Amino acid sequence: MESYVNDRFGGVKAKNSSEEALRRWRKLCSVVKNPKRRFRFTANLSKRSEAEAMKRTNQEKLRIAVLVSKAALQFIQGVKVYSEYVVPDEVKAAGFQICAGELGSIVEGHDVKKLKVHGGVDGIADKLSTSTTNGLTPTEDALKRRQEVYGVNRYTESKVRSFWVFVWEALQDTTLIILAVCAIVSLIAGLAMEGWPKGAHDGLGIVASILLVVFVTATSDYRQSLQFKDLDQEKKKISIQVTRDGFRQKISIYDLLPGDILHLSIGDQVPADGLFVSGFSLLINESSLTGESEPVYVNAENPFLLSGTKVLDGFCKMLVTTVGMRTQWGNLMATLSEGGDDETPLQVKLNGVATVIGKIGLFFAVLTFAVLAQGLMSRKYHEGLLLSWSGDDALQMLEYFAIAVTIVVVAVPEGLPLAVTLSLAFAMKKMMNDKALVRHLAACETMGSATTICSDKTGTLTTNHMTVVKACICGNVQEVSSSERSTSLCSQIPDFAVKTLLQSIFNNTGGEVVINQDGKLEILGTPTEIALLEFGLSLGGDFQAQRQETKLIKVEPFNSAKKRMGVVLQLPEGGYCAHCKGASELVLAACDKFIDPSGNVLPLDRAAVNHFMDIIESFAGESLRTICLAYKEIGDAFLAKEQIPVEGYTCIGIVGIKDPVRPGVKESVAVCRSAGITVRMVTGDNINTAKAIARECGILTDEGVAIEGPEFREKSLEELLQLIPKIQVMARSSPSDKHNLVQHLRTMFNEVVAVTGDGTNDAPALHGADIGLAMGIAGTEVAKESADVIILDDNFSTIVTVAKWGRSVYVNIQKFVQFQLTVNVVALIVNFSSACLTGNAPLTAVQLLWVNMIMDTLGALALATEPPQDDLMDRSPVGRTGKFISNVMWRNIFGQAFYQFIIMWYLQTQGKGLFRLEGPGADLTLNTIIFNSFVFCQVSSCHLYFS
Repeated sequence: MESYVNDRFGGVKAKNSSEEALRRWRKLCSVVKNPKRRFRFTANLSKRSEAEAMKRTNQEKLRIAVLVSKAALQFIQGVKVYSEYVVPDEVKAAGFQICAGELGSIVEGHDVKKLKVHGGVDGIADKLSTSTTNGLTPTEDALKRRQEVYGVNRYTESKVRSFWVFVWEALQDTTLIILAVCAIVSLIAGLAMEGWPKGAHDGLGIVASILLVVFVTATSDYRQSLQFKDLDQEKKKISIQVTRDGFRQKISIYDLLPGDILHLSIGDQVPADGLFVSGFSLLINESSLTGESEPVYVNAENPFLLSGTKVLDGFCKMLVTTVGMRTQWGNLMATLSEGGDDETPLQVKLNGVATVIGKIGLFFAVLTFAVLAQGLMSRKYHEGLLLSWSGDDALQMLEYFAIAVTIVVVAVPEGLPLAVTLSLAFAMKKMMNDKALVRHLAACETMGSATTICSDKTGTLTTNHMTVVKACICGNVQEVSSSERSTSLCSQIPDFAVKTLLQSIFNNTGGEVVINQDGKLEILGTPTEIALLEFGLSLGGDFQAQRQETKLIKVEPFNSAKKRMGVVLQLPEGGYCAHCKGASELVLAACDKFIDPSGNVLPLDRAAVNHFMDIIESFAGESLRTICLAYKEIGDAFLAKEQIPVEGYTCIGIVGIKDPVRPGVKESVAVCRSAGITVRMVTGDNINTAKAIARECGILTDEGVAIEGPEFREKSLEELLQLIPKIQVMARSSPSDKHNLVQHLRTMFNEVVAVTGDGTNDAPALHGADIGLAMGIAGTEVAKESADVIILDDNFSTIVTVAKWGRSVYVNIQKFVQFQLTVNVVALIVNFSSACLTGNAPLTAVQLLWVNMIMDTLGALALATEPPQDDLMDRSPVGRTGKFISNVMWRNIFGQAFYQFIIMWYLQTQGKGLFRLEGPGADLTLNTIIFNSFVFCQVSSCHLYFS
């Protein structure tokens, strides 16, 4: 069975399945009892095709818009053009001077001409009654007026379907419709022959059973849909940074309005259409909207930013102009939201199982009907009444037909694929409570098979609460964990060095020091930036004064590939100065001078290099993250289009940043090891820092290997075959190193790999892994979009919880499959064999419908929603080649089936004598005993599979 299902239905992967594979399995399952229910939680491929067509249209529109805007710009440079724009009365009455349609045409159409006519970005800001410096005024009345004129930042979503829609869909079951027709015919014939109420028993019994099955099914499906709706809402909870009323603050993307000043940085997704106000090195990926893979630089000359695009590099302030369904992204998302998630491999496999067993069930149902009908025909033939049919004979034949149809109802395990969805939905809801947001259904089941976790260090294994605790400035090494010690450091180094250090800290940063709404200082930025800015403030520095003293000319933001950040400043006394900070060894290698304790700038000779390297190793040995700060004077001429120097720097100093290991990480790593899951640390940090933290976490053992990314890159395939199984730590790794390690583990060693990531450059590894785990706090929106699961608290222990839930899903569905297939096999064997041997079916149509309800719905609820047990993490992972329907499972199924069949057979043949049943009610009583015994056997099976 497993190999047959894999051959026919195995083309669908846990992620990145081809459309051809998705279409193929649907064709194999084209004949089902209830397609509306069976395929409810599968991808809507036609809606996806619509979205792709929309992307192609957008691409063509934007291409034309760019060409037109270039021509318009050339025209404007030669001729001054005026165009009359009439402000609609309702817009003017609300206090604005431009309408949403005009704003949309400017940004979406990249219309430089119109932008110039309206006075550029500043003119648009004035007409939106906002300030590019202080943002809009967030009074309740003002915000309400903006929403009325410009709309809200939401796209149209499909409405929550009512309970009665699910009732209607449950009624679409072909076999239930046939049974309903049989029930009506039986009811009419019974009333005509035997009158009320005796003649109505069979017909009303079937109708009542059908209605009960429908309502129980609809209730289960309705609750399931509400769970998915709640999870969808959680996925869309994204916070962004805006300036309102002069203060930086976080708001939900849904509260964003035209006129807001939005702050964007590397890894963010642009949440609305808008215009570039200020910023540096802003590189935008528009492929999600246009299909164009080439990134676009956005600046004052090309200021147009489109919703749904992603920031690949740089940062900026943006004036929001258009939101929600007035943007192309809003329309695209409204279409895509109806496309749904890809179905999971387990859903597809169990659809295959349901299809195969359904065919077997149909075959036996036809045989059962044929045997029962032949028995009746044979009896009438021997009695010479073959051509003489009474109403009782017709009702008997109708009962046989109803039994055959009901065998199909019971035999076709329609609930198998839905049990997967139910179990996944239940697990997703529970995982949300455990700080894990599952973005794709398949991740739940795949995580249960994980054999390797490649984890980041910073923020995942550590707390991400960073503090500068040691510093080596001008050769002086000192602890600076308190303000008193920082002040002491200042007194030991020359004023020139202090000034240069503060200039570096406060200008070469992606963070900011702002006054919040409570009037207190607040530091914004990554944990590393916050630690450095806190250090600068503890030295007596003034962030705003430093920023106003110099002019920022060029910025190259930090990313995990370069492992450094650089800026160029125009100095107040004239001339330019470049500042660089980043990975200590890399920045130190770019230096050829250093500042000594007397404030003299000296050549960086071999002895000085060794001294600094010893300090770096000493800091790293204490589990400190090391950052080197350097500067370079670059004369009186520098253009923004020039590259920031990469060498010739003077070393200012090295700081050691403490990032403590999270509580419980060591225990979680031990749990993974006992569960057969290998944990590997992949980090951009110094190798000695990485090794110290890895030992503290229990990741690095005596047999394990710690390697640096550059060394890993140089290895041949033969060497990697020997090396990779031993790698426990990879330090100074680039995103491509992480991606290559993941691919080698998956292809060369057939591992099921889970990978954590938080940066934009981690997206390929997250996308290429079996399970991508993005960090909810430190992670960028680009990383989160590439991930399958978002770890909301950035905690490694949560990843272990996800693995436990994944195993629970796998085991629960296995239990349900065993339970349901046991009932299927028993129902088929009992009714078919009894029909063949005695000419009667022991279980009536009504009783079989009751069994179907117990098995298909209540059994799924009981078995598919069992919470995980602790002993799950004492087992080895099933990995990539584990069989879902194993030989042991078939042995259990047929063992249970045989045991139950013997009981049913014994009761049917010996029951009357055993229970001393006599008289006209004996058959009915025996039938009730057999049915109750059958139900008891199923409950026993359920209990057995629970345990």
